[in-house]
Amino acid sequence: MRRPTRRHLLSRAVAAFAAAALAPARIRAAGRDPREYLVEIEGFAFLPDHLRVAPGDRVTWVNKDIAPHTATAVDGSWDTGTIRAGEAASLVVGNGQAETYICRFHPQMSARLALADGDRDQSARTFT
Repeated sequence: MRRPTRRHLLSRAVAAFAAAALAPARIRAAGRDPREYLVEIEGFAFLPDHLRVAPGDRVTWVNKDIAPHTATAVDGSWDTGTIRAGEAASLVVGNGQAETYICRFHPQMSARLALADGDRDQSARTFT
């Protein structure tokens, strides 16, 4: 299995940072403090499999399996792309975004991002 290069990991990190920095101004104007959530992909499952998020929040998926995975909206409106073993990918949640997602390679893997305006799931793992 090919190990990711520093250049590849750096480009992913820059892309994730740019996505967060370019979040719609209307989200910031609404006075929300965006949060960051971590979803681990392990044992062919998304953990946790349910997150309550708000527009502007960032979700990062970390692949701890040996197989590649994706986080892809069931309606195809968003997709992390392939997340190889040991890699991560992030998404800034948008208004009206599709909530249920799967792994394109393993469609039996499914999870949900529940969109909320203010009340957030405090049981979910957040990081700053």
